[in-house]
Amino acid sequence: MEIKIAVIGLGYVGLPLARLFSTKYPTVGFDMNQHRVDELMQGHDSTLEVSDELLGDAIHNHNFVCSTNLDDIRDCNFYVVAVPTPVDNNNHPDLKPLWGASETVGKVVKKGDIVVYESTVYPGVTEEECLPVVERVSGLKYNEDFFAGYSPERINPGDKLHTVEKIKKVTSGSTPEVADIVDSVYNSVLINGTHKAPSIRVAEASKIIENSQRDVNIAFMNELAKIFNAMGIDTNDVIEAAASKWNFIKLKPGLVGGHCISVDPYYLIQKAQVYGVLPRVMFAARRLNDGMGDYVANQVIKCMNKKGILVKDAKILILGITFKENCPDVRNTKVVDIYHTLSEYTNNIDVYDPWANAERVEHEYGISIKTQLPDEKYDAVILAVAHNEFRDIDFSAIRANNSVLYDVKGVLSRDIIDGRL
Repeated sequence: MEIKIAVIGLGYVGLPLARLFSTKYPTVGFDMNQHRVDELMQGHDSTLEVSDELLGDAIHNHNFVCSTNLDDIRDCNFYVVAVPTPVDNNNHPDLKPLWGASETVGKVVKKGDIVVYESTVYPGVTEEECLPVVERVSGLKYNEDFFAGYSPERINPGDKLHTVEKIKKVTSGSTPEVADIVDSVYNSVLINGTHKAPSIRVAEASKIIENSQRDVNIAFMNELAKIFNAMGIDTNDVIEAAASKWNFIKLKPGLVGGHCISVDPYYLIQKAQVYGVLPRVMFAARRLNDGMGDYVANQVIKCMNKKGILVKDAKILILGITFKENCPDVRNTKVVDIYHTLSEYTNNIDVYDPWANAERVEHEYGISIKTQLPDEKYDAVILAVAHNEFRDIDFSAIRANNSVLYDVKGVLSRDIIDGRL
């Protein structure tokens, strides 16, 4: 079988994977967004996950093509679906992007083709929700006419060390033979190889517990931060001391946003309840982590009150709005929770982030951000995201004489801050 790959969805996950596959196989990237496709074919990725150099190399030397035209992927035989799996306003799984991508695959899939899903889901989604859509649209029968696999994405946005080719990936297939094919395709482009799971459901479950475990661990640290802040003990000092033991898991408290850790546990929570299991630890962790933006804002207000600074109509600067440092990704960022809580007291809030796309932030959150550091004096400055650019700021130049500097990330010198998480 000569493999020709189509990757459906060219976001943070799909594009790096498609670019990597193109080094070994004829590969087409498919996305519904014409603007995104045009940008990529001009050799630039606005998510910054793939460098202009690597993207240019894929296009010019490996015939990598991005398209919105279904006809361009009809002759492929290995379809990889890499679309987002968000939650709705009630934190229930929103499978619409997956259903839409499955319809797209259904229009082009042929006998003998393989469809692999990468999107993070609860166990059962691939076979119970996605493949029936492919069957309905194509008129073909799953595991007779076409076959399936699941290999959960493990992309870490903004991470230039653990790039897609260095990540060990879990693979699976709908039959033992297909599992071998899927595994060999991924293995051929990965430096650290693969782990072949015994079934699609096991592979689905493995991904969702990776993020759920991290969510629970960070929630524990956030709870400790609340306890130690109330006791007047520096949480970071406690963590450093505890980390001197060999088996202590060293994590820091913080805001838990983004498209993975703050979303994926809800998928498992929802499915668990269908089976009559109430996942209390996961649910409590989600609730605690979701409340940390509001907690930080109230800690800042407390610091301001202690220094006699009137919170009403105060001038406040928030540094950073992306969900993590040195990355333009603003999906599900919890910095907006800090903003919204403080905006109950004052409208004089500026947000400065040199990494974020101002139009996207305005569209997603209705917040107008600055991409240049304002030349003003503020009553409170909050370091919310640890972008490298922020470490070199002369904070004395942007602080009023009586002001507060709060360090959410614990990266600034203790001599200049008034509080930290």
